[in-house]
Amino acid sequence: MSFPESADPHDKQNQNISAQKEQILKQILSPEARMRLNNIKMVKPELSDLVEQYLIGMASQGKMDSQISDEQLKQILLSIQQPKRDFKINRI
Repeated sequence: MSFPESADPHDKQNQNISAQKEQILKQILSPEARMRLNNIKMVKPELSDLVEQYLIGMASQGKMDSQISDEQLKQILLSIQQPKRDFKINRI
């Protein structure tokens, strides 16, 4: 049983894009920062995707002078995350 040929190019294209993203992230993130981003990807994949897009965009524009450290990644994460809102319910 064979699969349709039309699905195969998309899978290869997605794999190529993922491989390129990983290569860029290896270049711009320190090992500790990469490990933190991978941990975040397991818990909050949407946040991880936002951070990856931001970092790759900054790198492609040439706005990064050196590797991003774990502390710098923490600051980026804080700036990207929406502040949590606390709700108080007062009963009368």
